[in-house]
Amino acid sequence: QVQLVESGGGLAQPGGSLRLSCAASGRIVRIGTMAWYSQAPGNERELVARITRGGGTSYSDSVKGRFTISRDSAKNTIYLQMNSLKPEDTAVYYCQADDVVVGISYWGQGTQVTASS
Repeated sequence: QVQLVESGGGLAQPGGSLRLSCAASGRIVRIGTMAWYSQAPGNERELVARITRGGGTSYSDSVKGRFTISRDSAKNTIYLQMNSLKPEDTAVYYCQADDVVVGISYWGQGTQVTASS
């Protein structure tokens, strides 16, 4: 099993920044691609950004140029640097990791991000 714990959410003004962290523990050798998803009230969970074991990244169109996903393999942690926040970025953000052995996904508990003045 793999456990994921997010941190770093909170309140920021529009145009401001936040940095999310997701620390993995447990059978971390089984982890492949990791990602951040967001879910606003009444909406489905959506992919925000993804990073492979090798460091390859991809982003949703809505966050390209504003958010940066990164990975520190030594700390078993991924990050999401969120700049130029917009009110529409307000959501619960979830960390997700792929288990390359059994082909399942693990999820963190989520962290609230609110961009509001």
